[in-house]
Amino acid sequence: MSTRKYRSFGLVGLGVVTGVMISLGITAVAQRGTPLPLEELRQFTSVFAAIKNNYVEPVSDKALIDGAITGMLSDLDPHSAYLDAEAFRDMQTATQGEFGGLGIEVGTEDGFVKVISPIEDTPAARAGILAGDLIVRIDNTSTKGMSLTDAVKLMRGAPKTPIVLTVMREGQAQPLTIKIMRDVIKVRSVRSKMLDDNIGYVRIAQFQEKTGSDLIRHLNDLGAKGAPRALVLDLRNDPGGLLTSAIGVSSAFLPPDVLVVSTDGRVPDSRHKYMANPIDFARNERNYLTDLPAWAKTVPMVVLVNVGSASASEIVAGALQDHGRAKVVGNRTFGKGSVQVILPLSADTAIKLTTSRYYTPKGRSIQATGIEPDIVVADTAEGDLFRLPREADLQRHLSNQQNPEGEIRSTGDGPPSDLKMFEFGGADDFQLKQAINVLDGKPVEKAKERPKQAAADQKASGKTETERLKITPGGVQPEPPSPSK
Repeated sequence: MSTRKYRSFGLVGLGVVTGVMISLGITAVAQRGTPLPLEELRQFTSVFAAIKNNYVEPVSDKALIDGAITGMLSDLDPHSAYLDAEAFRDMQTATQGEFGGLGIEVGTEDGFVKVISPIEDTPAARAGILAGDLIVRIDNTSTKGMSLTDAVKLMRGAPKTPIVLTVMREGQAQPLTIKIMRDVIKVRSVRSKMLDDNIGYVRIAQFQEKTGSDLIRHLNDLGAKGAPRALVLDLRNDPGGLLTSAIGVSSAFLPPDVLVVSTDGRVPDSRHKYMANPIDFARNERNYLTDLPAWAKTVPMVVLVNVGSASASEIVAGALQDHGRAKVVGNRTFGKGSVQVILPLSADTAIKLTTSRYYTPKGRSIQATGIEPDIVVADTAEGDLFRLPREADLQRHLSNQQNPEGEIRSTGDGPPSDLKMFEFGGADDFQLKQAINVLDGKPVEKAKERPKQAAADQKASGKTETERLKITPGGVQPEPPSPSK
């Protein structure tokens, strides 16, 4: 009796889901002239029916379908994803510059949550969270195997409530426990100030809806008492954002109608050339470049970048570099040269899907290689502070089709433990000082030579080998010492 019941339910489930999949698939697949994979769809519906009828606890149809969509997208590349109602809403509010949380961009690595970049002037950044940190516990909950959605839900909460993150950091033998007070995150996209010797400084922390118009306002403020003699555009640790904002920022410094960036993918709609033209950045809104001060097109410029500069930041740096408009100074960028489009599935859900690759005006692919600076300068006078994994280190990343063997990966070495975070644009900003040297025609200083940090740690402690930890399915465990040679 029970076998017949399961079989009956299975046939009903199979018929219903097959009908849904076929009705959805006709538009997506058949219009390209590709036959529907009926055998694979039958297999999918068989699994759906088996889970629906036999799993130890009841599972809703929505949960099963959402899980299937999530799995399909997560197996494609690190940037394609399913956006449920909460994730879709969070994405929309984040691009507008205000959202709740700690202020970090996160991804996944080895089943744990990884910090891609802390957002400037947020609780996470002020507490000392760094790009590349691996979050292994949120309060008392291990993140091993946790989805990004669930991790974000745990980290969100009412403003002024505490949270404790346990992180593993390259170069640190022991995990770090960091207490953070949640708050409403209001990201200031653009900051500016006048440096000594009449040099303007503009920092873009993230490319949002109003970044282009905010930039014009800051440029006008900088030139209120006369045009600055030079300008530094700081894109360090800027994780990117909206393509239209990147085009608008580039257009502020380039001649009209020159190529800013191009995209190329499988389908015609993914192939496009974006020009320094209001059609490509204003999008039926007011052209904010009509308020641009004239000196912005001609003032000598340096663009500062580092390994945390990604996506839209790389588009701007690559455009200004290829057109000879600015010198790029700092470290090679992250290498996220792929385009994601948001495809709504309903009024409150969508998928984020990678559809093409970005190319600079000279046709260079950014993907997995990044933008190489004209002048390489370390993060600090003592060496590099930011050594997070690059795009090429991410599992299932898209290859660089122009040069698959030329992808740039992280060195894997952590920063020296005694290096301290500095303020971008502050008095102790080594790269900014070298950018000013470039503008003044002075020699660029090099970082000091340092011994391997592991050897220095061993010498200081008197141990022959530094104790290290490794991440296992059971949590963080001591790593056995390497055999002597």
